[in-house]
Amino acid sequence: MTTGRPQRPRLTFPPSRRLSRDRDYQAVFDFALRKSLGPITLFARPNALDHPRLGLSVSRRVGIAVRRNAIKRRLREAFRHLQHDLPRAADGSSYDLIISVRAHDPLPAPEYRRILATLAERAHRDAERRTRRADGGGDEP
Repeated sequence: MTTGRPQRPRLTFPPSRRLSRDRDYQAVFDFALRKSLGPITLFARPNALDHPRLGLSVSRRVGIAVRRNAIKRRLREAFRHLQHDLPRAADGSSYDLIISVRAHDPLPAPEYRRILATLAERAHRDAERRTRRADGGGDEP
């Protein structure tokens, strides 16, 4: 039995939404689309999937394990809430995202969401420009 309410997307973070293989990370880094804001750097690469995937890169320089894990938890939470609102390519495909973190005091979760949304939008604009340029830049002969 269904109600008249619209279906809200599920805010889960299943394994299909994670980057876990070294070759997936390397492909995103090799694509060389990088955007930074504050202590966060976002690497992005278009994927052929209908959903984004997230990878995290938090080195020991960020701090002790407690601090690193707190930051990673908040970043995963930000992604979990934003995953259905992140930009998509014109063909409906999404992006593989890697978040790299520089040393900082953990920020509140809403601040990580704001930073992630801003960086994803900037990366999307640059990826679209790259695509248009690769397709001939829109110049007709």
